[in-house]
Amino acid sequence: MPGAALCCYNHNGGAMRFTALAAKGLEEVVAGELRGLGLLPGPVGPGAVGFQGSLVQAYRAVVHLRTARRLLLDFGDFPAADGRAYYEGVRALPWEEFLTKRHTFAVEASVRDSFTGHSGYAALRAKDAVADRCRQALGARPDVDREGPAVRVCVRLAEGRCSVGLDLAGRPLHKRGYRVRPSPAALNETLAAGLLLLLEYDGERPFCDPFCGSGTLAVEAALIASRTAPGLVGGRAFALERWPGFDRRAWERVLDEAREARRAPPCPVWASDKDPGAVRAAAANAAAAGAGAAVSTACRDALRTAPPGDGGLLASNLPYGDHAGVGENLGALYAGFGDALKRRWAGWKAGLLCGEPSLAKRIGLRPARRVPLWNGPAEVRLLVFDLYEGSRRR
Repeated sequence: MPGAALCCYNHNGGAMRFTALAAKGLEEVVAGELRGLGLLPGPVGPGAVGFQGSLVQAYRAVVHLRTARRLLLDFGDFPAADGRAYYEGVRALPWEEFLTKRHTFAVEASVRDSFTGHSGYAALRAKDAVADRCRQALGARPDVDREGPAVRVCVRLAEGRCSVGLDLAGRPLHKRGYRVRPSPAALNETLAAGLLLLLEYDGERPFCDPFCGSGTLAVEAALIASRTAPGLVGGRAFALERWPGFDRRAWERVLDEAREARRAPPCPVWASDKDPGAVRAAAANAAAAGAGAAVSTACRDALRTAPPGDGGLLASNLPYGDHAGVGENLGALYAGFGDALKRRWAGWKAGLLCGEPSLAKRIGLRPARRVPLWNGPAEVRLLVFDLYEGSRRR
């Protein structure tokens, strides 16, 4: 039986180990958020940031983190050189501390440089191991519920080891619940928030997205400006509320603290697009997020849009022909927008997410920074421009 380094649920409020999963390129942003919550992040690895804390601190993290994809309670870590060692390692964990005959569970797996390259197989074997352990310990197998399980198990196989975590939220944290009018080219909410934090946006200056699409960047900007914790949006429930040892009183205190921290945004948040349907979607999504009064929407051509104030932040996910911008002359669009930035937006900072390097060059301005990020499977670049009178063209 392989040994497993356990970090079991601590009913006495002691320190436990957690892992915040992040999109590639946002690990340091997540670490900064943890520091802002009074937590000391451990070593930052690819797509993951570990930390230790109490259960109440974990409650606070799951409510406040803007850029983490998931927040996991570390439950086990062991060698998994082959399928048998993997199955036995998962089965050795004390699942009966979290699962009863009445609880449901689901397993998600990711694999990299492991004995199997098939995440579906890894999830199935882990599910069998959990069920077999519970049958032995409880006399019955708990049911599987892929949509809304009480315990969502996240298994990560990499380089001969297996890490097992339990998802405190139960579903990815980017699913805020406000995207009632989605768009096929919309940014992931956590990536949008990460982009804003990389641009040092704190809501104390005007914000504008002239290619707003369904409005994700503008909504996330409004949430930052109003100091609204993402966990307060959409009235969502969290899996941890069904865990054994859940402290309802401490959880309500965390939520009350978050509600008391909210404020009216001190500066305007503007979202515009030349597509009337996109503008309607942005307005609907802002309203669903409780930010309808904070986000001003308009139907405008980005090349003719004037700044809605002085010295703000412009941030946009530019179309690059994948979903958005198909059929457009994107080279001319990028060149025209670069000219518009130079002529109209002096005094502003611009952060443009670009997925095609040849198009990015058509902007014609020299970026102060280039930040590599990942939008799902696609590598993109955040180009940061400090705009001022007389900006040099390439």
